[in-house]
Amino acid sequence: MDAQTETQTNAFLETQPIGKLMRQYAVPCVISLLVAALYNIVDQLFIANAAYLGSHGNAANTVVFPLTVVALAIAVMIGDGCCAFVSIRLGSGDREEAHRSVGNAIGMCLLSSLLLTAAYLFLSDELLTLFGGRVNAETFACAKEYLFWIALGVPFYMFGQAMNPVIRSDGSPRFAMASTLAGALVNIVLDPMFIFGFHWGMMGAAVATVLGQVLTAALAVWYLCHMKAVRLERASFRPDLRVSIHTLSLGICSFLSQISLVAAMAAINNMLRKYGAADAVFGQPQYAQIPMAVVGIVMKFFQIVISIAVGMAAGCIPIVGYNVGAKRPDRALKLLKLLLLWEAAVGGIALLIVELFPRALIGLFGAANESAYYTSFAVRSFRVYLSMMVLATVNKAAFIYLQSLGHALSSTMLSMVREVLFGVGFALLLPRFFALDGVLYSMPVSDILTFVITLFVLRRTVKLLRGDAPTPAARHQPAPTPA
Repeated sequence: MDAQTETQTNAFLETQPIGKLMRQYAVPCVISLLVAALYNIVDQLFIANAAYLGSHGNAANTVVFPLTVVALAIAVMIGDGCCAFVSIRLGSGDREEAHRSVGNAIGMCLLSSLLLTAAYLFLSDELLTLFGGRVNAETFACAKEYLFWIALGVPFYMFGQAMNPVIRSDGSPRFAMASTLAGALVNIVLDPMFIFGFHWGMMGAAVATVLGQVLTAALAVWYLCHMKAVRLERASFRPDLRVSIHTLSLGICSFLSQISLVAAMAAINNMLRKYGAADAVFGQPQYAQIPMAVVGIVMKFFQIVISIAVGMAAGCIPIVGYNVGAKRPDRALKLLKLLLLWEAAVGGIALLIVELFPRALIGLFGAANESAYYTSFAVRSFRVYLSMMVLATVNKAAFIYLQSLGHALSSTMLSMVREVLFGVGFALLLPRFFALDGVLYSMPVSDILTFVITLFVLRRTVKLLRGDAPTPAARHQPAPTPA
């Protein structure tokens, strides 16, 4: 087999050194996800430093953020599921199923994005209220303005995010990174122009974001017309229920990890509003939005770190999937060990930053324009809420690695336990005993308990990989789920 043929069939995923492949795939994926996360974070940075928006704009951004995560959740379910499916089918030599999965993924993405846009436009008041937007009138007005324009960009955002992992599965992680980076750069350039130059406020931040998303989507369309390992045909777009269901089943973990975050944010925002109103300081009208604005900022930093963790793991999906399909569990096991080591390192570095430099972090988000209460609560929030970052990154990597093996059930169950049972449960329970601090405690407690459970699942997974390869995944069926 010559070099060109090997590239087109992705056979190099079975032969090249694991460390080299991880760098080749994980680094562009990390950058892609970081850039995607920067859309909302950059908006908040400029909003926070605009004196005429300030903490009200910050709080509004926090309220709308879960709704952008809903769109991302659907997109990554389709995209990551398609990526895993295509990688496994290419590894076993079945290119016919691979191109059908891509075509059906495109159709599912377009349909779901249009439905979501309609829901956001017609149910905006109800949705903003659900996520705590009624904390005061100023915050609600800012959130409604921001959501309207963000909703118009949802189809472009979802298409770009869904096709990003598909492009990686075709053997082009650098193009996937470049397309996302191009859109983010447009957002970074236009945000200050629209917010400070034109004084468009929340609308300016949203329009800058949408224009960047349009560019990313356009580049994805171009690539789909020039794919390498998978060639799209008219038949690729014919609805295939069996392929679509299997694609979605492999991406359900990605969906749940994102959508359950939405449930947790809804619980957290409402607990902040409820117990903030009972607080001696934040119960005062002029300070009511501070807890929501601050926790939103802390969660944005967490999103940056978790984007690195998820990017490292998701970048490995094509490598793991191909080697599972090619019956090389030894390489999949080697990759698992290397992945967990690097994930722990990322979590450790992030932990040092939040514990040593919380004032510098909050200073990026306009703390100089706010009261001392704002800074004090922000410092405590960073140090407490993010105190178990090492466990959080390792947990997230384990969920995605199981997904790439085809172990959809165990991956999904772990994600549900972390994000719904623990994430939502403790966010609702602990404030009853510790008031506002209870919201901050919910994160580290959830990560500790999840890590204990994850250790048992990983132990079983290692035993499976040391034996025979999980051949059911290679036969286009879910692999045996580790207990």
